[in-house]
Amino acid sequence: MSRVLLKSATEGTSEFSGALARLAARGESDLSAVEPLVRQILEDIRERGDAAVKDYIFRFEGRRVSQLLYTDYGGQAALDGLGSDVRAALIAAADRIRRYHERQASGLDSFEYKEGGVLLGSRVNPLDRVGIYTPGGKARYPSSVLMSAIPAQVAGVRAITLASPNPGAEVRAACHLAGVEAILDAGGAQAIATLAYGTESVPPVDKIVGPGNLYVAAAKRLVFGQVDIDSLAGPSEILVLADENSDPRLVAADLLSQAEHDEASYPLLLCLSTEFVERVATELPHQLESLPRRSMAEQAILDHGVALVVRDRQRLAEVANQIAAEHVAVHVQRPEELAREIRHAGAIFVGSTTPEAAGDYLAGPSHVLPTGGAARYGAPLGVYDFVSRSSVIAYTLEELGAQAAHITALARAEGLEGHARAVESRLAPSPRQNR
Repeated sequence: MSRVLLKSATEGTSEFSGALARLAARGESDLSAVEPLVRQILEDIRERGDAAVKDYIFRFEGRRVSQLLYTDYGGQAALDGLGSDVRAALIAAADRIRRYHERQASGLDSFEYKEGGVLLGSRVNPLDRVGIYTPGGKARYPSSVLMSAIPAQVAGVRAITLASPNPGAEVRAACHLAGVEAILDAGGAQAIATLAYGTESVPPVDKIVGPGNLYVAAAKRLVFGQVDIDSLAGPSEILVLADENSDPRLVAADLLSQAEHDEASYPLLLCLSTEFVERVATELPHQLESLPRRSMAEQAILDHGVALVVRDRQRLAEVANQIAAEHVAVHVQRPEELAREIRHAGAIFVGSTTPEAAGDYLAGPSHVLPTGGAARYGAPLGVYDFVSRSSVIAYTLEELGAQAAHITALARAEGLEGHARAVESRLAPSPRQNR
């Protein structure tokens, strides 16, 4: 029998406030320990290019590679060679993800309008080149390829490069379905540096998205400014909201679905009584017994699992908004009502018939979500992450004259005489016209 103990804390106690404080700080990644090495890797690759990348692949991945970038990566053959069940699932997932993001794209149109003699507008253009990072360590993630590359493809990105070490058939098949142009056969900080700076064989990109380990996160932070990034992703997390009518078996299953990702994952329960916590704590060991990734899931619960007990249903929503979790699963009665009160979450899974796994694989929205409390201000990866916007402004001379007094008054209030004169010079007769 498992030794897992799901720690609990009841509202109004010091344990509760302490648990909330620790959760609030969960997104504070200490990258200082790895940054010196990562900075060295970035600088070396920037100077030596391909040769340095290959050296680091051998050093950190234990592989000798002769070629870094593959445009002919055998995607169709990989798809055809998969088992029929996996092939059908990938195709169905790609179709659903594409349909969802095509709807999302409809809200990103350029626009123009006129106010008197002024034309104003916003022009939306896709990024030229995007790099997508997919880890290749403890698991393979073809689903993450679909969830990252398809929004970029729908946005109209011209070239999508996937970085993943020694990608298998499932990943290559997903690349084919998602419109990935090329695969960079590298992982870790060396992959981020290659995408950001480019080498002899790998063109640089404009933006890098996708989760990774501390080295990847540190590298993304250091190259930000050279390129854009999506976020500094942390460990996976789920917050399950439950009442006395919730099924502890399903609650335990949802907690374990995230705990099995990594020992650093956060499986969190927010409910209304310690009795319900005990029912879930009793259920967890039974499900862990047959879980292939048992040791990983068990460690995640021991290190980061916690059950918070609040006084009423309204507090479920209020505390959930404080935690701002990556995944929020709503298992209570009338789940739609409570879900409407949740403002800060990466993704909300409404009702006990909606497992988080559906969102990970097939539902449609990207499963690349803000972690560590970043849902307070962040958003799921989407089509909007792969476009740039330009403002469009065009004045007639008459309208400039009508607004000149306001423009020049503000310019001179800021001490910028040149700005004011740039307006007035357009309105005054040219000295040459007076000759």
